[in-house]
Amino acid sequence: MLDIALWISLALILMAIVFNTFRLLHGPSMPDRILALDTMYVNSIALIVLLGLWLNTKTYFEAALLIAMLGFISTVAICKYLLRGDIIE
Repeated sequence: MLDIALWISLALILMAIVFNTFRLLHGPSMPDRILALDTMYVNSIALIVLLGLWLNTKTYFEAALLIAMLGFISTVAICKYLLRGDIIE
């Protein structure tokens, strides 16, 4: 049962990444592209967690946590740059 759930979730997450890639390449504005990139890193975290479940190791969960923190900080920095033109005040 777990194998079936992993395959279904893998297919859905890959489909979400494809849609995010389309939005990233053809987004009408810069905030749309930033949101697509933000969603892509969330989907990549989901893929890493699925790989950790599949291989039954805890290392992938720690990597997913690190990527989540770096992704949040980078999204805040990019948004701050777009709003103010400068990251550090």
